Amino acid sequence: MNSVPEGSAAAGPGRTAPGTSASVTPFPAASPAASPVAGAHAPSSGTGPESPRVKTSLQILRSLDSGPRGLVEARAEERLARYGENVLPAWRPVPWPRRFVRSLRDPFTSVLLCLGLVSAAVSAWGTACVILALVAVSCLLRSTEEHRADRSTAALRELVATTATVVRRSSADAPPRERDVPVADLVPGDVIRLGPGDLVPADVQVLRAGGLTVHQSALTGESAPVAKHPLDAPDPALARAGPFAQPQLCFQGSSVTSGSGTAVIVATGGRTRFAAAHDGRARQRGASAFDRSVQGISWTLIRFMLLTPPLVLMANAALRGRGLETLPFAVAVAVGLTPEMLPVIVTTALARGAARLARTSGVIVKRLPALHDLGAVDVLCLDKTGTLTEDRPVVEEATDGSDAPDPEVLRWAALSALWTLQLAELPAPDALDEAVLDAAEEAGPGETAVAYEGVAALPFDPVRRVATAVLRRPGRLGVHTLVTKGAVEAVLERCAMDGDERERLLALADRKAESGLRLLAVARADRPARAGAYTPADERGLTFVGLVALRDVPAPSAADALGVLARRGITVKVLTGDHPGTAARACEDLGLRTSAGTDTAGGYGDVVTAELVDTLSDAELARVADRATVFARCTPAHKARIVSALRSAGRTTGFLGDGVNDLPALHAADVGICPRNAVDVAREAADVVLAEKDLTAIDRAVLAGRHSSGNIATYLRITLSSNLGNVIAMLTAGLMLPFLPMLPAQVLVQNLCFDAAQLAFAFDRPAAAALRRPSVLRSRDFLRFITGFGLLNAAADLATFGVLALALHNAAGTDGEAAFHAGWFTENLLTQALVMVLLRTGRSAAERRAGGPLRAAAAGLAVVGVLLPLTPLGPLLGMSALPPLYYLLLGSVLGLYAVGLTAARRRYERRHASGAEPERGVREGDTEH
Repeated sequence: MNSVPEGSAAAGPGRTAPGTSASVTPFPAASPAASPVAGAHAPSSGTGPESPRVKTSLQILRSLDSGPRGLVEARAEERLARYGENVLPAWRPVPWPRRFVRSLRDPFTSVLLCLGLVSAAVSAWGTACVILALVAVSCLLRSTEEHRADRSTAALRELVATTATVVRRSSADAPPRERDVPVADLVPGDVIRLGPGDLVPADVQVLRAGGLTVHQSALTGESAPVAKHPLDAPDPALARAGPFAQPQLCFQGSSVTSGSGTAVIVATGGRTRFAAAHDGRARQRGASAFDRSVQGISWTLIRFMLLTPPLVLMANAALRGRGLETLPFAVAVAVGLTPEMLPVIVTTALARGAARLARTSGVIVKRLPALHDLGAVDVLCLDKTGTLTEDRPVVEEATDGSDAPDPEVLRWAALSALWTLQLAELPAPDALDEAVLDAAEEAGPGETAVAYEGVAALPFDPVRRVATAVLRRPGRLGVHTLVTKGAVEAVLERCAMDGDERERLLALADRKAESGLRLLAVARADRPARAGAYTPADERGLTFVGLVALRDVPAPSAADALGVLARRGITVKVLTGDHPGTAARACEDLGLRTSAGTDTAGGYGDVVTAELVDTLSDAELARVADRATVFARCTPAHKARIVSALRSAGRTTGFLGDGVNDLPALHAADVGICPRNAVDVAREAADVVLAEKDLTAIDRAVLAGRHSSGNIATYLRITLSSNLGNVIAMLTAGLMLPFLPMLPAQVLVQNLCFDAAQLAFAFDRPAAAALRRPSVLRSRDFLRFITGFGLLNAAADLATFGVLALALHNAAGTDGEAAFHAGWFTENLLTQALVMVLLRTGRSAAERRAGGPLRAAAAGLAVVGVLLPLTPLGPLLGMSALPPLYYLLLGSVLGLYAVGLTAARRRYERRHASGAEPERGVREGDTEH
């Protein structure tokens, strides 16, 4: 990157070398023994002895024992040891013991703990021990998996760790060198560079600036960017203003919108204003779609489970005259309905999916529930450039106002691009600027750029939509030339021309744009030379020079990736700042239909323009956004509003972006996605970080999300339907039999065996059908599923009662109660094993026959069910051996149950395959898992 040395004559207006110009700060002077950031949170009233004293740049550098050439490496290491890492306290890793305790906040775990305490209160110590063991195992597995996932995420985050460009020296006599270091290693006194898209890594004071504006809404709530610059002289009035009103101060939590600058760090870590204003709540997020789904299912079942013990007690008291002696059994019945392994299965499935994505595709999932939300995405919003097209447009032509070829237009555009890049200290040229510079170089030397001297630059920002370079032309003493280029509408409104001429040029630009070209307008003006800073207010009264037309190069893999996403049930919507014709042409070349059956787009087929969006209410925009495919001339606010409208219409929305202008939409989407080379602030806001900006990588991430969601949904359906059937049978048997149908310890051992087998769900391979459509967990669908299959399971249990009665009636010398317990214990585990194998819906016959951890777990569960009553542990649990006749009769019952399960599953799959569910078209497959 070409940059102007500090203090050089070319620094230009508004760019002041440290140590030669003054600026102020609210921080008081630090004593030698005090931290240089001591007063970072002092009040800024400007009155009284505690009022902070304003400081010039030289004074703040001296108080920090620093200078414009930066710190010596040894001094920086010493300060890092003294002040600690530049990390917010609330962002530090959570220790494993605290994570274990926090696992108790899960609703099911909390209820299990309460049930264990109730059992202990009624002296059912065996029941209490088993329940508390389940609680401990659940918390242990969950906290271990989360801790492991956090460690993996922390290791992966190093690949995209936020860095800052710092100026340091290896020794006192060595020249300063710029290098990137992790923000955690920054210390007070470090001199850093700031550029567009950078996060402000600490509280800083600006030393030099060129068109620098920052977003500080994280601290102030203001949505508009704020201009920042050093001050030429101390201003006592600033001491009475709030710190956020002071133009020379930038604070951690802000982000650079446009321009560039040099600043010195005055506070880091917990001493920053961001740390003071945003404690642990700063990183808390609202409930995701996944959290809401699981919570809805969980609380529905918990309410039913909490009603079960009183109902059992009242029914036994009314029909059997039993009292509190049935309380342990009632508690055990409630536990039997609880999917104890839900937290463990969810965490394990999501963590495995995230680790697999990182290992195979380089995709980092920063928030585990976001992996499920990826699987549920049915609308993907993205920009065109760099995704559907390569981020390297090429110049097609340069023409004047009469549409005649004119090489001067390209020359002026190249001069603007070159000097904006150099004077604004941009980290890299814009893709359009690169194309213009490449074309100018290929066109051959004209009047060399070396003959021009750059004076100042106002870099491009998404609000102004133009960039301006101020030049000193050879042979034109006392004159500065402003060269402005940018969006056609934005440049023309800054030109001195009548309305008819402006309309003619706009019509010319529209005709070119409709043919698929991207346009840059170029204008210039000569002004008397001056020493003061140039501002956007100077971009007025310009003379139009001409148009530079560029065409996009389609990304090689974009067309195939769009086809794959369509087959996955994901609708792609393009949100771009380009001209409607340019956007429509690029999409149609890739086979992405812009016609969506809407007549709302005004003049460009079915492309919706930002002007139309501004006229629509939120409800109208939701309807239009649901049908339209391409949205053109979008500002950051338009993108965020469109994404929010899609969410309000019930769509699960992902947004792919990589720039500062994408930040509002990344926050508005269900899942924010960015590539690894995105600007720092976009990477920090995103939930998922891709190895590259490629739709193929998104498809792999979506598949991983559906894989994990499919396993979670399968676990919930199978477990809850089996548990519900057992509870219904247990309640029925408890009212029919003169003894408890199963002892509390037997219920809990049975649950423990089933829980161990259920871990296999996290390692299962979901059906191919589960990967074809977005996956959403819906309470209503689950309740219908578990009710139907739960009643079928209860019927099998009740049939087993008849089998037991017949077998035990013909067997002499058998302890009826112990044999009944053993028989039902065996039947329960066998039916649950059968359910695990046969209720994996949406699978072909080959998939159901395939081996894997789930079939192995089901086989192990069946073996335990048959053999456990025959081992010495059986009598300890109150079970005895069964006569051979029982096993023959039980085999008949299980055969009939398997036939019924298969028939019910096929009917269920046919209903959903034929679209019997009155759901949205793209969401009919949500219940296939």
